[in-house]
Amino acid sequence: MIAITIDKAEVSKIYKSIDKYTHKGIQGHALLIGGSYGKIGSICLSSKAALKTGCGLVTAFIPKCGYDIVQISIPEVMVLTDEKEEFISNINFEIIPQAIGIGPGIGQELPTQKAFYEFLKTNKTSLVIDADALNIMSLNKLWLKLLQPKTILTPHPKELERLIGKWSSDNEKMEKVIAFSKEYDLVIVMKGAPTHIIDGEIVYENSTGNAALATAGSGDVLTGMITSLLAQSYEPINAAIFGVYLHGLTADIALPVTGYQSFIASDIIENIGKAYLTLEN
Repeated sequence: MIAITIDKAEVSKIYKSIDKYTHKGIQGHALLIGGSYGKIGSICLSSKAALKTGCGLVTAFIPKCGYDIVQISIPEVMVLTDEKEEFISNINFEIIPQAIGIGPGIGQELPTQKAFYEFLKTNKTSLVIDADALNIMSLNKLWLKLLQPKTILTPHPKELERLIGKWSSDNEKMEKVIAFSKEYDLVIVMKGAPTHIIDGEIVYENSTGNAALATAGSGDVLTGMITSLLAQSYEPINAAIFGVYLHGLTADIALPVTGYQSFIASDIIENIGKAYLTLEN
């Protein structure tokens, strides 16, 4: 195992500053797939985070019940809807995104599981898998073989346990995650305090973030941020490293103003710009 700390020096090696002649068409198009009745907020957070992290275009693919919510709350995001009202049943789109994030708020309805399987069978686009999409995969582990190399998975501890099984120590957990990453050639963002990113034998430990991030929607925001960076042509491992670093840094920046208790996921999004500015110094 090779251990690397994710700090400003490490991130500065991969950060790509904006070309002053760029335009939205070459800043990347991210597609976020998710949401279900009562959980449209998750896809709103992911989509807005993707925009604020710098990609030029963002489209949300959601059930019909979320159409007005997303259009009104984030006018910059384009919306595609499923044929079903309350959950996703058929992932079908004609756009050509550079990266896709799937899972926030998506639920585990049987038609949603089938739609996810059909999507995985044909998808060749860089992919981030989160939340209930991970839980669906843990119920159907043969589907892991359908994933493209370096697909990014972003599990919290319980989602991770469902994927790799129980562990009795931190060392055993790390051994199991490394073996899992190597078997399927995946990048694993193991969320926690601190967050680790596992790419085969290489383990990156993040240096930013604090307890304020333990709040509803924090993971949805991270999914949007990493998907955005993938869409901007960052390599999967670099998108994961950079996304996790920026995500944590927003909480470090905001903490003196918000404190731990009143920090919410929207505060992550509001501070992404300030996090980027620290890299320009």
